[in-house]
Amino acid sequence: MDDSFHVFDTTLRDGAQREGITYSVNDKLAVARLLDEMGVGFVEGGWPGAMPKDTEFFARAAKGELVLKHAKLVAFGSTRKAGTKASQDKQVLALRDAQTEVVTLVAKSDVRHVERALRTTLEENLEMVRDTVSFLVAEGRRVFLDCEHFFDGYEHDRDYGLRVLEAAFEAGASVGVLCDTNGGMLPMGLGKVVGEVLERGGFRLGIHCQDDTACAVANTLAAVEAGVTHVQCTANGYGERAGNADLFPVVAGLVTKMGRSVLPDGCLTELVRVSHAIAEIANIAPDTHQAYVGSSAFAHKAGLHASAIKVSPELYNHMEPATVGNDMRILVTEMAGRASIELKSRELGVDLAGHPEAAGRVVEKVKDLEAEGWSFEAADASFELLVRSELDGRKPSYFTLESYRVLIEHRDDGRVACEATVKLLVGNERIIATAEGNGPINALDQALREGLVSRYPSLSGMELSDYKVRILEGRPGTDAVTRVLLETTDAERDWTTVGVHGNIVEASWRAMVDALTYGLRR
Repeated sequence: MDDSFHVFDTTLRDGAQREGITYSVNDKLAVARLLDEMGVGFVEGGWPGAMPKDTEFFARAAKGELVLKHAKLVAFGSTRKAGTKASQDKQVLALRDAQTEVVTLVAKSDVRHVERALRTTLEENLEMVRDTVSFLVAEGRRVFLDCEHFFDGYEHDRDYGLRVLEAAFEAGASVGVLCDTNGGMLPMGLGKVVGEVLERGGFRLGIHCQDDTACAVANTLAAVEAGVTHVQCTANGYGERAGNADLFPVVAGLVTKMGRSVLPDGCLTELVRVSHAIAEIANIAPDTHQAYVGSSAFAHKAGLHASAIKVSPELYNHMEPATVGNDMRILVTEMAGRASIELKSRELGVDLAGHPEAAGRVVEKVKDLEAEGWSFEAADASFELLVRSELDGRKPSYFTLESYRVLIEHRDDGRVACEATVKLLVGNERIIATAEGNGPINALDQALREGLVSRYPSLSGMELSDYKVRILEGRPGTDAVTRVLLETTDAERDWTTVGVHGNIVEASWRAMVDALTYGLRR
């Protein structure tokens, strides 16, 4: 990419300030590689000299552990302290020693912060900017200046922020970044200020927005519309308080809505993969409703939507999901009409188009079951079995339950032992199997598998990977109806099944039977 527009990511610095996130150095290296694969232009890695972990990260990167194809690594730090020289300031020297081509400096641009937080004079703050920028430029570094609290400061004093920018550019800075540090701006006011600053100063500007008004993405795009050519974002909007401008909808909006080629060719389809991979590293569940990249971003639930999508998908999709690496999904709920059922069935490999009676039965069955507490939105495997049972006249079955029994024993030594026995029929053969487990559900699962694995060896490759329980509204306390979602894997793919009953063990059993039936049918 040329230098006309910058996609600048600060997940590893500003994004790491989100509550609950702690990256190891290896995590930081992995995140940087993912961002580079997505094609961002700059990856801000942290604050060397201020944080030992960040110092180690830059040292390891300099030794060759981080090879970037698209991005330039950026070190972040502040201007020198008041009353010193940049050439003698340890923090500034640490930025030089990080050996990155680019350095981002943060400087105060609000009069009140200079006087009350830095406790120095306005002129000294300007000299701190000039001295630090010129020192790093002389050391061969490209410098971006983050003007902290710019918009709040501009409202209080329309001139001082521009004097900070002027000092930075006179000293050799490449970009002046206007920071909505408190996140209080709205797009209308922010765009107006950006336009005024561009007109008054003529500087190359960037934008950095926090999300305290839930407008960080909109503010960033408004700033681009007003003329900035450098956007600072974080993956999945990670950051302190309410977070930062989310990298993925910003980039997707720039490319698909504003017609700006801000990523290398072929990189836009990496958005979903990179978003989810970074969420895993951060140990935060991906946001299913995240714009563009969430699993529900192109999911359709209402029957009215599905009817239109059946004719033409773009009628209810604002863009082609595959553009950003996503996919359209049809959800099956009590809102589903025949079109939803047919589309979802086709998605699962079952064509109901020529079977209107079966489709009608499925619609009614889904509505009846959902009224009892069942939910097929996240249980595709159970839904597919339901569809096939209505289409074929019977549900696929590999065994018949005669009975099961689960025992829970609290022993004198404090241990809780669980044992389950199942009695099954496979064809004309009667099978009895007993197993212990870590809890009643695990014991039942083990007994079922033990009884069937000799007849169906492929069961040995299937395992329960997730178990979710939801207590449904309607009955109080321990008498409530329970919904269980089971996720099963066979190392090639995952599938989810659902079971509902007033007894949690029976709800689990129903989901378990569907899980094994689906796996065996495959």
